[in-house]
Amino acid sequence: MGWWQQQLIGIAAVLVWLALVASLVLAVRARWPQRGEWSRKVAHIGAGPVVLIAWCFGVDRWIAISAALSVTLLAAFNHRRRLLPGIEDIDRASYGTVAYGASIALLLVGWWPQQPLTVAAGVLVMACGDGLAGLVGSQVASPTWQILGQRRSLAGTATMALTSLGVLVALAGLAAAVGQQAPPTAALIAIATAAALLEQVAIGGLDNLTVPLAAAWLWSRLTLA
Repeated sequence: MGWWQQQLIGIAAVLVWLALVASLVLAVRARWPQRGEWSRKVAHIGAGPVVLIAWCFGVDRWIAISAALSVTLLAAFNHRRRLLPGIEDIDRASYGTVAYGASIALLLVGWWPQQPLTVAAGVLVMACGDGLAGLVGSQVASPTWQILGQRRSLAGTATMALTSLGVLVALAGLAAAVGQQAPPTAALIAIATAAALLEQVAIGGLDNLTVPLAAAWLWSRLTLA
């Protein structure tokens, strides 16, 4: 198989996955129109596995970065125009979707393709951890507090920490399976804790930038330690 064929197959696989996620977002919005946050979180979580798909198919560095930048620009345009309201349909001012795309682009610039698991750690901690935290925190009654005007809950924070840890442990297992290094268990716990703490400061969607970048940086540094 030639290089271009491999790239085209990889791009096609990513597009198929994103089409499935978009279809699910629209279905959730249609089924629960009063729950705008739900469809947004489906998009948030569903975008995460794209990194693993791109790694599996060996998507080139510049193709991956260009795609991430394009998605970020589209997210910024959608933020203003609401062409896809299911992604932005929330009751507060937030640039989270734009920051999410920007963080993926920065992760790719810093570590792709030499350290794909570092990129995956940053993206999936944000996608799964923060995504599920938002859903659980809004549905499960628990003690709450406010940080810079943003409400946080014990249920949501615990979900963020435990889901992040689960993602990191799974990636460490994947690293072992493919013969790559990963941080030790204690370091994985530290990364998950750091992600949960950074997620507390989410004004304007800032956590969509700080959490993945910090998680990836810690994964990279603690793997080398």
